[in-house]
Amino acid sequence: MSRSKALTYYITARLLLAPLQLLTIITIVFLLLRATPGDPVDAILGARAPESAKEEMRKQLGLNLPLWLQYFKYIGDLLRFDMGKSISSRGQQVWDIIWQYFPATAELAIYSIAIALIVGIAVGVISASRPGTALDLGGRLFGIITYALPIFWAGMILQLIFAVQFDLLPLGTRYPATISAPDTITGLYSIDSLLKGNFTQFLTAVQYLILPCFTLGILLSGIFERIVRVNLKQTMKADYVEAARARGIPEKTILFSHAFKNALIPVITVLGLTFASLLGGAILTEVTFSWPGLANRLYQGISERDYPVVQGIMVFFGAIVVGASILIDILNAYVDPRIRY
Repeated sequence: MSRSKALTYYITARLLLAPLQLLTIITIVFLLLRATPGDPVDAILGARAPESAKEEMRKQLGLNLPLWLQYFKYIGDLLRFDMGKSISSRGQQVWDIIWQYFPATAELAIYSIAIALIVGIAVGVISASRPGTALDLGGRLFGIITYALPIFWAGMILQLIFAVQFDLLPLGTRYPATISAPDTITGLYSIDSLLKGNFTQFLTAVQYLILPCFTLGILLSGIFERIVRVNLKQTMKADYVEAARARGIPEKTILFSHAFKNALIPVITVLGLTFASLLGGAILTEVTFSWPGLANRLYQGISERDYPVVQGIMVFFGAIVVGASILIDILNAYVDPRIRY
């Protein structure tokens, strides 16, 4: 089989599996929500509301139907791209909630993953290039500590140090309420302010981004540090690296021109898997920093037992993770031909 045909076959197989993956996520979320204790009707009307009012509310929400019928009705609505209306937000469409809050989460995620990649790869390369030294030990400790630290604890400590103790950075929101936010173009304040040429708004947006992005990015960087360090060490012992040394090629040239590129292949795979960790970490980060993003809105929906909001956001996040994993797999197959055979 030729390389082009093998790649086409691999991409087609991954695309065909995507709907099944998404359906699995939808089903698990649907069942878990209804298996957890608590009644959304009680959350709306209160536990002491008359039973007749509760029954009427259940009929309006479709919660009086059998579970299997609720499930197929929900699947049918999703096929029409209808995620329903929020129970707790006066009937606001779930799609409107997603588009309202997602830009804040996207901005947080983009800068956090950039920090994680830059720091993780840099520390991994330094550690692997100095095996058995204090730098190698420091890199390993960095990877273990950042991977193990709870995000909410690290976030609170950094807020106490940089925002409360030294008053260097703001906290508690995405943008100060006393200043008008940048005009919406992409929904990302740092980008919108630059597109408008307003550097004051840009600097303000960046100030509010530093703490949450730094917290999430540094704690995720440990994943990349460990992958890069382990794979780069293995690559530096490969036969072609030894052959390059025998030809008198400088060690730095061998490291960056030969070994580093091959060591990055596993990073591409881990990058896709990190999206799930990123979204999970975003929930804790947004709650800890009162960041008005979609993950924070998901937390509120869980607290309020708002089934449509929780289901809609989880399906949206699931679609992002599935889509990202497909893109990463395709990129990985393009970079490494062994994957598609």
